[in-house]
Amino acid sequence: MPTRHLPKCTCHTCKEEAISQAEKDLHVQLSENSRREFLRNAGRLGLGIGGGLVSSPLAAAALNNDDSAYKGKAMNENKAVKNGMAAMITLLHTADIHSQLLTHDEFFLENGKPVYKKRGGFATLKSMINTLRNENPANTLVIDGGDCFQGGGVAALSEGKAIVPLINNIGYDIMLPGNWEVVYGKEMMMKDMFAYDGVKVCANMFHDTRDDMNGDLIFPPYFVRHIAGIKIGFIGYNDPLTPKRQSPAYSEGIKFTFPEKNVAKYVKILREYEQCEMVFLLTHMGLAQQVGLSNMSQVKGVDYILGADTHERVRQPIQGIHAKVTEPGAFGSFVARLDIVVEDGQVKDHNYQLLDVDPSRYKEDEEMKQLVEKAREPYKKTLDRVIGKTRTPLVRYYVIETPMDNFITDAIMWKFKPDIALSNGFRFCPPLVPDPKTGTADITMDFLWSMLPVDSEAKKGIVTGRQLWDWMEKELQNAFAKDPAKRFGGWVVRFKGMEVNFTIGNDAGKRVNWIKVGGKPVDFDKEYSFVACEREGDPDTTICRVEGVKEPKRLGATLHSVIEEYLAIHSPIAPKLEGRCTATDAPSTLLTQLMGFGYEFR
Repeated sequence: MPTRHLPKCTCHTCKEEAISQAEKDLHVQLSENSRREFLRNAGRLGLGIGGGLVSSPLAAAALNNDDSAYKGKAMNENKAVKNGMAAMITLLHTADIHSQLLTHDEFFLENGKPVYKKRGGFATLKSMINTLRNENPANTLVIDGGDCFQGGGVAALSEGKAIVPLINNIGYDIMLPGNWEVVYGKEMMMKDMFAYDGVKVCANMFHDTRDDMNGDLIFPPYFVRHIAGIKIGFIGYNDPLTPKRQSPAYSEGIKFTFPEKNVAKYVKILREYEQCEMVFLLTHMGLAQQVGLSNMSQVKGVDYILGADTHERVRQPIQGIHAKVTEPGAFGSFVARLDIVVEDGQVKDHNYQLLDVDPSRYKEDEEMKQLVEKAREPYKKTLDRVIGKTRTPLVRYYVIETPMDNFITDAIMWKFKPDIALSNGFRFCPPLVPDPKTGTADITMDFLWSMLPVDSEAKKGIVTGRQLWDWMEKELQNAFAKDPAKRFGGWVVRFKGMEVNFTIGNDAGKRVNWIKVGGKPVDFDKEYSFVACEREGDPDTTICRVEGVKEPKRLGATLHSVIEEYLAIHSPIAPKLEGRCTATDAPSTLLTQLMGFGYEFR
């Protein structure tokens, strides 16, 4: 295919937007006609490449979202599709599966109350994806948005390797690395990601090394494919805040950049060079950041941001200034489906849904069941061991305080007896719900790995009340910054021994209304002991993002061992919301960081 050149201009704006010759060369390499040559170069570049996609700017029709029916089939009833005058593209999107291999309890909100249903499991997920893909086999693409090979026991004990054959068996077409894909280090991330059969895309992860790969992209930045008579492109972005959110050591050798640094360039390549009718951003940045991104001028020309990271369940796309934003829930409990009707190279109709991976609707795939059993076999005895029981649901969906983390901090406080016990604002882990017949649920080692997927060592330190207050303000800014681009993906940090009241809507540095430690108002001049988990790569005087800690000390016990010891004495447990952390402008059962956009988690 001959290379097309953009008109030359010497004005400042065009100089800023100009595409370098190197980028033009990369564009040619990534085009379908140059695929073979690029694959030959992929090994030298440290890149992984696979299958592809296509489409046109969306019509102004409003998106439908009816939870009561699978409306993808209704799209098949479109008159033009039935008459063979049009074709339909189907995109199936999962994310944040976190290696939840088996069907599990899942949280829903109905009439304002929690309801738990069985959802997910790789065998059910495969059966569902096969069913949906078979409705439109020639024009369906299956996409994963990251955080796939980390978050469960089998994944942790195999460093992600055991998950790869399962994903390949489902037949994903496009894969994005998520923020937790770095957990086993850069080398293991690359080995696991490159073992996937599908295309890998990510435009903001670069080699940060002392060899000849330094500065090169780790993965191809985008992917293009013809489908249903049009051409569509995907550009990938991982969370640029990954090195701060995760233990810094996990990201050693990787440089992350913000999407706004190069997204306009790639949109221009896809729109003007590749002549794509539709452009999608495949992102793993969290719903708030993704909505913020949709309003940036740099993403003009993008149709959809297919997001991930915060486990949000977007049931109707959120309309930003330049793009619509979606997110498909977590733990393999949901599949987002986008159907697009194309006629004569134009998008004529479209429909988006978030669909439950419901085992009562889809029979488990037998081949996948066997593969899951094979993946679990080396670790089965360890992971199935029961270490305790709970009488109340262990839930982690609430943003401000959760029963699951109250249990974890109860254990830390019992073991080490500091003034304050801390647990990071993780979102991992589907719920664990007691059996109505027995009144309890078994807590296994596998579930412990889901709750705490990194078995970090406990660490103690001393801080002043002033440090504690300032740290809490910073943590609240991470969770509720008015600029979505400044929000971390995690929820509010959790604790025992301390009570906090705050106001989300206040400005940065002015959210905390009061803090109590041991039932008394915090004294800025007093010193307090606290225990949290060690984060690899942090300075010795930083614990759980609290900086300048005095007398830091590793305690010689991991959090897993602490939980096991605690349960041996205190099981069955019955944790619940206690008001340890409260907000003046949000309920204790707040389920999302993204408020004021008409979005509701349910």
